[in-house]
Amino acid sequence: MPHFGLMNERKMGPVEGPLLRARLHMRGGKRRLRQGKISAGIVTLYDALEAAMQAYISDPVRKAGLSLRHGDDLNNERIVYTVLVRSRVLDGMFDFDEFDRLTERALREEMPEFDYRPILSGLENVMTRLGVMPFDEASLPAEDPATF
Repeated sequence: MPHFGLMNERKMGPVEGPLLRARLHMRGGKRRLRQGKISAGIVTLYDALEAAMQAYISDPVRKAGLSLRHGDDLNNERIVYTVLVRSRVLDGMFDFDEFDRLTERALREEMPEFDYRPILSGLENVMTRLGVMPFDEASLPAEDPATF
């Protein structure tokens, strides 16, 4: 994954660690897509989304503003996405279930002809709303091209 060797997520804490991971995976996932490594890019972007949601809900101030219900499992990314939509952090326009199915497909097969642009556009909107984007790439650790 694009963050290997570039960060120590545990030392950074529950907000800053996943936030940096999300940014590194957005950068790496988009690079993989541009290189034609569509399946790897999609899987990397899914990890970016998971990290971004965890960073958001791990911030005590942001968490206090969420519409949580008894039994909401914040370790389940589907539930977290639902909570973020219910709380109006996200508008619900991004189809998380479709992205999840696409990621499952990407884990099983290569998809060289898949048009990823609509998914990427929607994901970038989500990342903006979660505070991951925009970011200055120069502020990130240098990318290691050996990370696939």
